[in-house]
Amino acid sequence: MTAITKEPRCILAPNPSPLTGPGTNSFLIGTDHVAVIDPGPDDSGHLDAILQAGAGKISHIFVTHSHKDHSTGASRLAAMTGAPLLAFGDMESGRSPAMQKLAATGLVGGGEGLDASFRPDIQLKDGQEISTPDWTLRALHTPGHCGNHLCFQYEELMFCGDIVMEWSSTLISPPDGDLADYFRSLDKIGLAAPKRLLPAHGKPVESPAERLSELADHRRLRTAQILNALSQSPATAQDLARRIYDIAPTLLPAATRNVLAHLVALADLGAVIYDGDLTADTIFRTV
Repeated sequence: MTAITKEPRCILAPNPSPLTGPGTNSFLIGTDHVAVIDPGPDDSGHLDAILQAGAGKISHIFVTHSHKDHSTGASRLAAMTGAPLLAFGDMESGRSPAMQKLAATGLVGGGEGLDASFRPDIQLKDGQEISTPDWTLRALHTPGHCGNHLCFQYEELMFCGDIVMEWSSTLISPPDGDLADYFRSLDKIGLAAPKRLLPAHGKPVESPAERLSELADHRRLRTAQILNALSQSPATAQDLARRIYDIAPTLLPAATRNVLAHLVALADLGAVIYDGDLTADTIFRTV
């Protein structure tokens, strides 16, 4: 793994929120061939800032995943620059069979919201490399937060989208979020051994291995809390979120989706059961 020849530039989008932190980080690398990673929202001021930083040399536009805070500005930036959009696929790409089944039953909603209009010009595969004289990016398929989520390895750095953040754990909201995939993605990032992670929200992660371990431990603790609560009485995901989380009411919907992701994974393992089709209001109980 080679040392960084030039630090990425970061332009912060004006879209702060409880889920996006200070906003979306749009990164630029290269000089004569400029790559943009995550154009962010369709905000004229933000896109103009990216154009100015790109100095007429934007050649590629990469999108980590098709949540609206990452991808809705991509099409307009592509039209402005003539650069192709590169991503894993549209909003339904990369979902596991279990999540495809949930989506078919109408289990949607929650979280940041999917960008239904997003279509990449070039679909990237896991492990695929894109190179110019200025840079090489290696795509890693890292579902968990979203089925079409990619990380991009750049020399000793990794642009990690929303799968790892320094200030918060990521939202896992079925059917686009999948807890089993999330654990596998944490392992994949660890095996790639980046020296620093650049998330799409918040500060860089300076100690990737330590942070990856913290995030995995956090999810295991949450699973234990859910099982303990269910051992006392059957409950819906929302009931459990109210009992487990100490948060503002405005964050309860996101917490509920996270709990639902744990329950789906536990049901697949046979640790919890429910009757009928799985919906957002399903009542779960322990075996």
